[in-house]
Amino acid sequence: MVRRYSPFSYIYKTKSLQMRIKASVFLILLIFGSCSKNGNIKDEESIDCAGEFSTAGVLVALDEEIYNDDESVKAYSTYQWTSEGGYRLLKGNGIPNHEVGTFPNPNNPNTIKALEVSKRFTLCPNLLYESGLEVMGPALAIAYALNSVKFDPATAGRCNDDGVCSLAQGEGRWNIEALGHDTFDFGDDMNHAHVQPTGEYHYHGVPELLIEFLGDNQGMTLVGWASDGFPVYARYGYSTASNSTSPVKALKPSYRLKSQPDANRPSTLTALIGVPGQGTTTPNTPIPMGAFTQDYEYIEGLGDLDQCNGRFGVTPEFPEGIYYYVVTDDFPFFTRCLKGEH
Repeated sequence: MVRRYSPFSYIYKTKSLQMRIKASVFLILLIFGSCSKNGNIKDEESIDCAGEFSTAGVLVALDEEIYNDDESVKAYSTYQWTSEGGYRLLKGNGIPNHEVGTFPNPNNPNTIKALEVSKRFTLCPNLLYESGLEVMGPALAIAYALNSVKFDPATAGRCNDDGVCSLAQGEGRWNIEALGHDTFDFGDDMNHAHVQPTGEYHYHGVPELLIEFLGDNQGMTLVGWASDGFPVYARYGYSTASNSTSPVKALKPSYRLKSQPDANRPSTLTALIGVPGQGTTTPNTPIPMGAFTQDYEYIEGLGDLDQCNGRFGVTPEFPEGIYYYVVTDDFPFFTRCLKGEH
């Protein structure tokens, strides 16, 4: 059962598992309403943004209900994007609309559950913080994908100076990364995602099968919206940010591993407090650089993106240019800070 109210019509077919939704997108003409030059439906209500940017009219008429027959899901994925006044509104249930890994699994004992997702994003985002404002804590979601699944790049895992580490609600000042190393295993799947104890499936990195679902694995793909109202793209962008005719390439972050670890950084995993039910082990194994957030440093101009893993440039949806965030293959994988108000 699928409800369609967007300007796009999707044709689904099953592949691999009982459910493997693939999208084939084609543009249809609307009897009522006008279209912008980038093919998105204009808001019925004209939005006059006082600032430099407006996202009005872009993906504000999506209404989807798709049954996900994956063995770890067996539920409907529902999400609706609309607009009212100066805001973009999301209502959904956080269920992914694509294949996922096996949950529960030995390193992630949690089951995917439907949740109530109700969020509001400004249609008139503004750049307020030159270096970005760090976003931390589960109550401060940094972004949501189009399917209402949350982007949550950090983890609750911590280590203390003695190398005593916990993957859930740990203590200590060394923040464990979910991706980019083999020391700690959070049970993430092929979408760089796993499940919180609440049942919330969430992305830590590139949502591979969501991109496939949206139908463009090699071009600029808008996959969601950050809490400050700016768009989120996955992996690719124009090689010249201001030129839409330039080749598309995988964009590179401007972070690198530090040449030397910070003072008092633990080098050995002396004790690992597992997720509930796993108990404590004493591996006494090395903790290589890259396991902690603190192992990385930002070098302006090293890559294509700024300290918030974003940049200003033109995109298919915004041919006049906009600031946008990028989900990348390398650290920080997704922004840990926001440039606008949220």
